[in-house]
Amino acid sequence: MERATHPDLPSLIGTRVLVVEDEFLLLLELERILSEAGAKIVGLCRTTEQAHRHLRRDELHVAVLDFQLFRETSESVAHELSRRGTPFVFYTGQAGTDLISSQWPRCKIISKPGQPEKLVAAVASLISEAQPKETASAFLD
Repeated sequence: MERATHPDLPSLIGTRVLVVEDEFLLLLELERILSEAGAKIVGLCRTTEQAHRHLRRDELHVAVLDFQLFRETSESVAHELSRRGTPFVFYTGQAGTDLISSQWPRCKIISKPGQPEKLVAAVASLISEAQPKETASAFLD
């Protein structure tokens, strides 16, 4: 897909992304932003149940999580991603991020509404940080 809207953003071509966001219009906006940067969206989820279903069946490289969903938080998804070593970013409207920071001190947090450039840059950064580990492990196999 062409990146006509934001041509100076880092490329996410080939990056498989799971998005967890309960607000439908924001979910679609995140899909648009990430897709325009070249990402392949493997799941658009409004609940943790949907997210866990995708985690069981889809390969993904990174996730974008809203922390506070309609009647739940995305903590269980974040814990599963952490267990797997899959990087993720919180894209949240939570005013206080102490709970997030205490459980995931190295996790990137973007306050919404956020600029598309910040989100794409954060996802690109997570992918570049994870890449050397994947490359190194490929040589060890």
